[in-house]
Amino acid sequence: MSGGQKALLAALGVLLVALFAVAVGAGRDDRGDPGARSALVERLGRLGGERAAVDPATVGADCAEGGRLVFAGGCVLRVADPGELRTLVLRSAASFTVEAPAPGDAEFTVRDEVTPAGDGTGAVARIAVDRATDVLLRCPGLGTCTVTVATS
Repeated sequence: MSGGQKALLAALGVLLVALFAVAVGAGRDDRGDPGARSALVERLGRLGGERAAVDPATVGADCAEGGRLVFAGGCVLRVADPGELRTLVLRSAASFTVEAPAPGDAEFTVRDEVTPAGDGTGAVARIAVDRATDVLLRCPGLGTCTVTVATS
């Protein structure tokens, strides 16, 4: 290794240690909000091309009532092929369970029980969709669930 390469390696090591010290020193003592995103993350998401939401008009279901999905037990949503990777956004004031096939060539089903956030925004499920897909919604307990297909 030449002298110039050794100097470059040493400079990179010093830079790495300095960045680590800044990261540790700039940290906060609180546990943070896992749902919050910093401005830097928002900008990086826009640069990387955040996925657009599935158009609610391309989602059909037998439990659809006036632009909402109202069901007891379960309901199957049929999402038309979006042509590219999109995000199906489902919102509800109460808890619900969602099951959907993973996008791409993955051969498994993703299942999640969505509960309302503590800040009063309700329960939100975001499902990646890249082809025509059936998504199963389930309502816990014996009650009725009302879910809305949203654009964000």
